[in-house]
Amino acid sequence: MNVYDTANKLAYEIKNSTEYLEYKKIKTEIANNLELKEKLDNFEKMRYEIQVLSINGEEQDNKKAEEMQKLYLELIQIEQVKKYFDLELKFNVLLADVNKIIGEAIQDVIA
Repeated sequence: MNVYDTANKLAYEIKNSTEYLEYKKIKTEIANNLELKEKLDNFEKMRYEIQVLSINGEEQDNKKAEEMQKLYLELIQIEQVKKYFDLELKFNVLLADVNKIIGEAIQDVIA
């Protein structure tokens, strides 16, 4: 089996994993609830902006961070959004684990 066949099989396995299917389902449910989607989009935008500041080594906007934390605490009170965050984390852990396995396998040539 060549590397491309293996990569396609891995992609197939990921798309059929419980983590992917559950995450995709909850994302669709939230996308169909405009009020929740708007709140979640607002949170994601704030989270992204704070991450960019951090990556660029810039000082964090404490007011924005507090606002994001307040919105997060509000959002996790909504069962559907709490489930979304939990499933998002599970899916991201799956992807990180796969990336770690691949990275460790080729460490001797990339280090």
